[in-house]
Amino acid sequence: MRRSSRKGRKRPDARSPEAGPAASGGPSGPSNVSALRRAPDEDAASGPDAAATRGAPDTPPLSARSLTPGFLYGDAVRILSSWRAPDAAQDELRREFLRHLEEHPADGMWRECTDGHITASTAVLDASRTRVLLTLHAKFKAWLQLGGHCEPGDLTVAGAALREALEESGIPALRLMPEPVQLDRHAVRCHPQGTWHLDVQYVAVAPEGAVHTVSDESDDLRWFPVDDLPESADDALRRLVARALAESD
Repeated sequence: MRRSSRKGRKRPDARSPEAGPAASGGPSGPSNVSALRRAPDEDAASGPDAAATRGAPDTPPLSARSLTPGFLYGDAVRILSSWRAPDAAQDELRREFLRHLEEHPADGMWRECTDGHITASTAVLDASRTRVLLTLHAKFKAWLQLGGHCEPGDLTVAGAALREALEESGIPALRLMPEPVQLDRHAVRCHPQGTWHLDVQYVAVAPEGAVHTVSDESDDLRWFPVDDLPESADDALRRLVARALAESD
């Protein structure tokens, strides 16, 4: 998504997909991640990623995971290495994202990286799969899916996507599909000279009767029929909604 999230709101409880094992390298990842940023215990102890660790027999204890250098970086490498892209263009983006992480092992996940950085977003569908929840971004004045920058407390890319969706929608108990449905690279102005968002995009389904709350980053938050998106919706958003519908059944 074309923005960052720095909200202090308490995060609602939610169900999150089970996190996979950390990868210290990979086909396009470096083998030494000792200098990478850690996820602090106080941030990791609650929120979507904490929910993902409870009751997962093959997942390391939270205290061990939160002290693992580069856990989020390793998760991104693992996801992008194993994800089966739906077409050749998406596969080229997948390879590009991996090259970015290989070239920027210390900061490629974070908004401070001026060459671009990994972000995470979510197309939130209602329980009937006939509507999608979009935010009218306060800065860009366009209807977009929910999402934003990764933060130090995030342990997985899926967890970052779910955290943003929870914070920006106010809907508890969103059900996030475990795998990304689309990748998107777009220019943004996070830095004066401009940079790139390398967005890993997911789909989540809201519970029946979900009530949303407009966040301080949004001018409005609204359900749109999936076959009648706002005029400002770009091709990337339209493709995301179409793929979200296909993957949410």
